[in-house]
Amino acid sequence: MKTIFKILPLTIWLLSTSAFAALSEDGFFSGRISKINNDISVVRVKVDFDNVKYINVKDKIEFWDEKNDTKKCKSYVIGRTADYILLKVPDMKFCERSLYFTTGAYFKFFSEDLLNNVKMGREVVGILIKKRMAVQGQMELKNKEIQAHMDRVGAINARYQTLRDKLEQEWQKEVHALDEDKTFSLRSYKDLERRRDEIDQKLEQYKLKDENLTLDRWSLDSNLYFKK
Repeated sequence: MKTIFKILPLTIWLLSTSAFAALSEDGFFSGRISKINNDISVVRVKVDFDNVKYINVKDKIEFWDEKNDTKKCKSYVIGRTADYILLKVPDMKFCERSLYFTTGAYFKFFSEDLLNNVKMGREVVGILIKKRMAVQGQMELKNKEIQAHMDRVGAINARYQTLRDKLEQEWQKEVHALDEDKTFSLRSYKDLERRRDEIDQKLEQYKLKDENLTLDRWSLDSNLYFKK
């Protein structure tokens, strides 16, 4: 029973230590010294990790040789790019004494500020993801409304297309009836025209004059005209 009580605290301690270590990994990164300026105690470090954007000017960083983590140099950030960080090392002599401090050396780095920045970044990302999900949900609703609107427009178009087709058929029917009336009237007109021409021909054939005698205008003097 005593053995159990002894093991239990140790197990709890190991679990808590493991959880802390996993959480703290966000504050660790590695890099290689690319330039040392002893005159102004500045070191330029080449880094290659995505979360470098969470390192800010004035953030505190400590670094050490990965083979010996008991001696650590302290520094703070005075500049950063996507590939490099510029560190101010207040105690440069200690670093030169305690570490293999030279250009090309590979070191491990840790920053509590980076850890906190990444933690806040994760919280921001979580918030943004929730906001995005909310916006995406609203977009889907609006998309359904748009689709429903298009469906309604399609239904209205189909209904009025049916009415349009029916009206077109009625219009064609009426126009066809008018064409038939026109054809009948034209045929009747032509028939009447033919009958009139026949009557005119007969009138010409049977035309009569009021007198059978004609006036003979043989002289310039109209008094001398006579009928013959």
